[in-house]
Amino acid sequence: MYRITKEFAFSASHQLTELPPEHQCGRLHGHNYVVVVELASAELNAHGFVRDYHELAPLKRYIDDDFDHRHLNDVLEDDMVTAERLAKHFYDWCAARWPETAAVKVSETPKTWAEYRP
Repeated sequence: MYRITKEFAFSASHQLTELPPEHQCGRLHGHNYVVVVELASAELNAHGFVRDYHELAPLKRYIDDDFDHRHLNDVLEDDMVTAERLAKHFYDWCAARWPETAAVKVSETPKTWAEYRP
């Protein structure tokens, strides 16, 4: 199996409003998010790629236009926008465009990652 990944970044705020009031993530706060999309294929295309990295430009535009410097609760109309839910959201978005999509990982901090892989 061949696998490729590409990384994207954005900054945004969110608030996990369903957490107890004493939980720090229940307060409005922000992160410098990193999104990594993974594509996989048993075969390479005629050019020797799983998929040309340039074909992933629509994901960068989507992130830049709809997520960067936004409040994620408003963007996704969700009171609990967690890294796990973001990973699933970006996975669904990517899989609808690129059938080779295998997984999406989202990081909120340099030491934490959430992944969605069906």
